[in-house]
Formats: sequence, structure tokens, C-alpha cells
Amino acid sequence: MARKTRIHFPGALYHVISRGNQRQDIFLDDRDRTVYLSYLSEYKVRYCIQLYAYSLMRNHVHLLLEVSAIPLNRFMQSLLFRYARYFNRRYGKVGHLFQGRYRAILCDKDAYLLELVRYIHFNPVRAKAVKDPEGYLWTSHMSYLGKGKEGPVDADLVLGQFGENRSLGRRKYREFILEEVSSGHQEKFYKVKDQRYLGDESFINRVESETKGKENVVYDIPIEVIAREVSKASGVAIDQLYSLTSVRKGAHMAGAWLPIWQGY
Repeated sequence: MARKTRIHFPGALYHVISRGNQRQDIFLDDRDRTVYLSYLSEYKVRYCIQLYAYSLMRNHVHLLLEVSAIPLNRFMQSLLFRYARYFNRRYGKVGHLFQGRYRAILCDKDAYLLELVRYIHFNPVRAKAVKDPEGYLWTSHMSYLGKGKEGPVDADLVLGQFGENRSLGRRKYREFILEEVSSGHQEKFYKVKDQRYLGDESFINRVESETKGKENVVYDIPIEVIAREVSKASGVAIDQLYSLTSVRKGAHMAGAWLPIWQGY
């Protein structure tokens, strides 16, 4: 099925949702979550990502992130492929771990940044995993409060909107988060235009005007399928294709085939 590539521009803010294939669990214990966060930390640095919020649930992940000049798909390819390889090796599984194409909603940063941070941090409460967001360790909420490990989140921009110093910012941030207690699922965060925009008409018009002529139609082919075919054609093992080390043969093969991957 033909599908448009994702809109990209430096500074674009995305709400990314990646789910387990057929709703299967993608985290079976805390070790899995820790490994995922280590990969997330590594690749956000490598691809110059600003990560404003995350929530690791049993069978899906929410990420709120801002890209630089490097498109989102490069970051997500590396993160999802490496974690899927880890998961399948650990549990002796084969095949797809994640459900098709991850969802990436391009958001109006000025209008939605704070609300989306709160929405994502409240995900475990809405799922009835905990009664209070502070009771769930696998979101970036505790990092915002300065409790526990700092993690991969970039909290300065958000906290700075609540106060001039960290102490005040954290207190006001916590008050803002707890205003969400009585609300449930908020459909407004999923009411998107053209399956990809969250913002008013002026935001959408501005984005489309600035990116006009830069989109192409690509085919939505899972990367696992591409990797398997490249491995057959080249004789290079799939593990080597996934390698990010420049001295390895897989890195050179991946570079040669990279144009096929664009838009995934």
C-alpha cells in the first residue's frame, strides 16, 4: 500500500506511539525496560533528539520528542530494530515484535507541549496500573520531579515554563500534572488531520507551506522484510546489517541500502 512519507523539518515535535505486534507484550520484566531506556538514551544523543516525555507500558510505548536535521525515521529504525533483536534473542523468538508502522503525530509545540507531557505521564494511571503517576517508575515523570535516576529525558524546557529555578519549576509542574487526576482518555490528542497533524488550521497550513514539494510517495514495507531480502542478495548476515559500527561490513551495506528505508 502506498503511503506518504512523514513530514520532517528541524524542530518538529512528534508524539510517537509504537505497539507490540497484535498487541503482544514488548516488556516482560524490568530488565527489558532498562535495556530499552539504555538504547533510547544512546540513540537520542546520536541523532540529536530532544526527548520531553516517555512512558513504557506493557505492550506499547509513548515518546514525545523533537528532531533536529536528521529525520525521525532514522532514529526510530535504530531504536526499534535494536530492541527487537535484543528481545527476540533473549526470549528465543522470531518475527515481528512491533506492530507495522509506528504512529508519529506531528504536533504544534506551542499549543500542545505541556499537555502532551502531562498526558503521557498519566498513561499508567489511565491504564489502571497505578493510582498516582508517582507510583509508576517507567515514565519520565519522576525525572521531572528530581527523584531517582535522571534518565534520558530533557526536562529543562518544560520545567522552565513553570518557574525560574528548578525547585519552583518542579513544584508547579507537579501541581499541573495532578490537575489531570479526574480526567480519563482524551480523544483530542488523537484527533489528527491527514493521519499526522495535531494543531489548528494555521499550524497545518504553515507546515504544509514550508514543506511543500518535499514529500514523496513510498511503500510501507517493514524493515525486517527489507533486511531479509538484502541479506539474501548480498550474503551478509542480518545481524551484520543491523550493526552500527562503521568498520563492520553490515554498516557499509546498510549505507548502500539506506534510500530504500526512507519514510518507514
